[in-house]
Amino acid sequence: MRLTFLLLLTPFLFSCTGNYTPKPRGYFRIDLPEKSYRVFDSVYPYSFECPVYAGISEDSTPMAEPAWINIRYRPFNATLHISYKPVHGNLAEYLEDAHTLVNKHIPKASAISQRAYVDGENHVYGLVYQIRGADAASPCQFYLTDSVANFIRGALYFNNIPNNDSLAPVIDFLRSDVEHMISTFRWKQKSPRTHHP
Repeated sequence: MRLTFLLLLTPFLFSCTGNYTPKPRGYFRIDLPEKSYRVFDSVYPYSFECPVYAGISEDSTPMAEPAWINIRYRPFNATLHISYKPVHGNLAEYLEDAHTLVNKHIPKASAISQRAYVDGENHVYGLVYQIRGADAASPCQFYLTDSVANFIRGALYFNNIPNNDSLAPVIDFLRSDVEHMISTFRWKQKSPRTHHP
């Protein structure tokens, strides 16, 4: 009995003598769909091109206002929330609110960068924010306005606990969709008095 125990124990003793090298953390492979877009042009005061793999629905939360929508990326469990506000001399208030909402991510963000967007021909002006950090709840936000009558704000959220290191390929993929949406964004009614804010 003792001999059998020693024979079984010997391989375990010799297998533990080598140097252990920890393996880097791995993540599941995510298959990204082919980029393809369709025009979203409905009853809302704006239109844009959105991905064919995204679903669009009216925001039905209690705080939602008219022309608020959600763009759902079901394969990635993510939603781009779009909120629309008509401007009645209160653009500065909306701009400050957008800035404040981005700044709420500072405690979890490693960096926040912003890029101005200007499309003078179509009267679309705004800022696009990239929020970096493994625990940041929203990796991308933006606002667009014609500076006179219309204002929208967009915020991308994943419907799970943030781990942006593992989601990095998806975040980059969806950021390019947001950029495409912004570049194809149009107001339904343009005012000749529009000017850069």
